Amino acid sequence: MDFASLQVFKAVVDEGGITQAARKLHRVQSNVTTRIQQLEASLGAQLFVRQNRRLHLSPAGELFLGYVDEMLRLSDRAKSAVSGDAPQGVLRIGSLESTVASRLPTLLSKYHSLFPQVRIELITGTNDALTEAVINRKVEAAFVAECSERSHLETLPAFKEQLTVIAASTHAKIRRPKDVRGDTVIAFPAGCAYRRKLQAWLALDGVVPERTLELASYHAIVSCVAAGTGIAFVPRSVLENTGAASQIVAYDLPTTTARVTTPLIWRTGESSLAITALRTLVSDNAKRRP
Repeated sequence: MDFASLQVFKAVVDEGGITQAARKLHRVQSNVTTRIQQLEASLGAQLFVRQNRRLHLSPAGELFLGYVDEMLRLSDRAKSAVSGDAPQGVLRIGSLESTVASRLPTLLSKYHSLFPQVRIELITGTNDALTEAVINRKVEAAFVAECSERSHLETLPAFKEQLTVIAASTHAKIRRPKDVRGDTVIAFPAGCAYRRKLQAWLALDGVVPERTLELASYHAIVSCVAAGTGIAFVPRSVLENTGAASQIVAYDLPTTTARVTTPLIWRTGESSLAITALRTLVSDNAKRRP
């Protein structure tokens, strides 16, 4: 098992097949196939299974992938450590979709202009999924909505958000939770911190949603609210980037419910040059914001 074989394995996983991986790596398909076969032989385990003309990880492959990701990240950090003080390599980060849409474009654009040798790979997910991704080293850091107190995670306040409850313009005025009794709640799947905030707010009046529509896109959530499907919790910053603003009404929430700080989280003691540079930008950006 050599390092090149690990890179080939990771490419096949990321691209979903031999042909795509060969194209990405600028290799012939037979070479990629041989590398995978040699890797499986050296491990004594089958790493892939073929289904519907596509390769999928076997249980052994899933387990092996975690170690491969860790070794490749360690390689990137080692290269950075010995090649100078300029960040380079791959930076894998996660983020809430709302943060990607409203906060990260300017920040990441500046990061790219300062550190063009760093290739950023970004994933989105719910608060809980992103936290687990950091803990399990699937990403190096993530922008989340809340972080439980865990000794192996460090946090840095990044952005201040203000949550609001939104409804169609035809909906009766919303002053408190009982005003949405009977409405469909539109929210991200379980694991979303904002959804938990919504549930806690409803509980103030003993309201239990009769129907919940789970969507994984703020664009879809806002569009459904505008169409009169139900109500939702969203950050005001998201509303500033949607075209449905004229069809919805945003209502203020109690301060304790509305105010949310988005932190950047990473594993304690595992900060590469690329992460350190990101933390500096986040800190400087937070200081400039009111």
